[in-house]
Amino acid sequence: MLEYLELLAREAATVEFEGPLVAARNAGLPPEHIAELEQAKVVALRVRALLERRRRREEELSGLFDTASDLAGLRDVDAVLAAIVHRARTLLGADVAYMTLNDETRGDTYMRVTDGSISARFQALRLPMGAGLGGLVAQTGSPYVTADYPRDERFRHTGDIDAGVSEEGLVAILGVPLRLGSRIIGVLYAANRSARPFAREEVSLLVSLAANAAVAIDTARLLGETQAALEELSAANGVIRAHSDSVERAAAAHDRMTALVLRGAGVEDVAAVVVEVLGGSLLVLDAENRRLALVGELDQPDPSAIAEALAASRTEGRSVRRGRLWFAAVVAGAENLGALVLRPDEALVDADQRILERAAVVTALLQLFRRTVAEAEGRVRGELLDDVITRPVRDADSLRARAKRLGVDLDAPNVVVAIGADALTGGSIRQRAVSWAQTYAQTRSGLAAARDGHVVLLLPGDAPGASARAVARDLGKLLARPVTAGAGGPATAPEGIAAAYRDADRCVTALTALGRTGTGASTAELGFVGLLLGSAPDGRDRDVRSFLDSAIGPVVDYDVRRGTALVKTLEAYFGVGGSLARAAEVLHVHVNTVTQRLERIAQLLGADWQKPERALEVQLALRLHRLSSS
Repeated sequence: MLEYLELLAREAATVEFEGPLVAARNAGLPPEHIAELEQAKVVALRVRALLERRRRREEELSGLFDTASDLAGLRDVDAVLAAIVHRARTLLGADVAYMTLNDETRGDTYMRVTDGSISARFQALRLPMGAGLGGLVAQTGSPYVTADYPRDERFRHTGDIDAGVSEEGLVAILGVPLRLGSRIIGVLYAANRSARPFAREEVSLLVSLAANAAVAIDTARLLGETQAALEELSAANGVIRAHSDSVERAAAAHDRMTALVLRGAGVEDVAAVVVEVLGGSLLVLDAENRRLALVGELDQPDPSAIAEALAASRTEGRSVRRGRLWFAAVVAGAENLGALVLRPDEALVDADQRILERAAVVTALLQLFRRTVAEAEGRVRGELLDDVITRPVRDADSLRARAKRLGVDLDAPNVVVAIGADALTGGSIRQRAVSWAQTYAQTRSGLAAARDGHVVLLLPGDAPGASARAVARDLGKLLARPVTAGAGGPATAPEGIAAAYRDADRCVTALTALGRTGTGASTAELGFVGLLLGSAPDGRDRDVRSFLDSAIGPVVDYDVRRGTALVKTLEAYFGVGGSLARAAEVLHVHVNTVTQRLERIAQLLGADWQKPERALEVQLALRLHRLSSS
């Protein structure tokens, strides 16, 4: 007897209950003992069956309890119905479980959920009312069960239904109604691919699951209606809240930008506030499309795209969108001061556009403030430079004190650079050159001013030639035209700076006379030629070309036509003090060759070309020719 208790305890399979009897027979036990074992086996199997029914009932109740729990926390009706159908298949041990719902508009019933199905045709079935087992259940509201549906003549078979059932391979089918009060809303099924009857307990279990499914569907309908109303209210509330938030955000951003202006902040600070509020990346450009500030990462758009977008922004008086970018023109009246280019992380609403447009206004205000301050400081610095280079210098100590307040040391080595007037024709060009010179000088602790048709810069340093060439190069790039710059110095103290200015003025005049426009040089680099060519006694420019033509023009023309080296011979001859032998050594030719060349020069210039007064003119002309050629 103990063996059967152990079998029951470990929930052994039915076949294992024959083990003790087989062992007893093999051991040759008496018949009465074997009969007792047989009776004990029968009792044990009854107990096992009872335990199995109770376990199964426990599983069914657990499934119903889980279904009720799902309904209590219903969020997704599809998920709940799928869970009910899956539990029906599991609890009944069916091959397939599925659910159809009635379509009141079309007057039929359609497949809603399946579990275990493999046929797409079966999953898409629609059943006319009264057709097939499901149609009959949907029409009558009574459960129906068949152990062999294809051969069951109780149901009205149709081609579509039979084809779907056949493709799925279903044989035994149980269907129970989904009842909502007195109304039938669908059918819940359990089916097998082999012929077998469904027990009464299985029908009862499926009816219970169907009741839960009906409740889930009706609850979902009510929840759907409630949810729709809540969503409408939530959407309306969201719009109101979003509008309120955006208005508050815009007001806060405007207050912050106003505070920045009052604190004297720059466009970089305004750009940082915009990006902090709106997100994304912001590029600030000036009127020439040069970058003033960049917060985040953003490639500068094509100039033509910027021009088109800003024209639209100015016309509409609002920011405009081009692809992922938003453009806002920075203007003051009719004057274009630049642009804001924003690439937001998220879409902008109207209030966000207002923030960008307010930022453009604040940026324009800062640009005007900066320009006003720069112009005022430029005037102060220009007036100081004008006073320093004016002769005679008055009150040098006062000039030093004024310069010190501006961060300029007049007693340190300084160079003076004068920009030729030929590059400054036109009011706008001249103004741009003056503005550039003021910024250029200020960043180097220097001064700049417009005087006598020139733009003059005072720069710290002791390399006038290099400074002149740097100014000519950089300003030439800005103005897109050749710029000539002459420099004087280095000089210290106001008196020395004033003298250096005169040298720079003569140097730029000499460069222009020599035809070396677009270059920079110092008076030291030009030597005595700069002093001679600086200006004529009457203030007019020297006529260098006429002087060259009259002094050595025939020799230069002869070299050009014949490919000779008469000019080179003259330079060597004068360079060695008129010695034929030494000139021949310099030129690497025979003395007779030098003699013959000098005779040719005498024929071209006249026999008196070596007389002191003519020789000086020839030597000066050779130097001018070399400088102008370089």
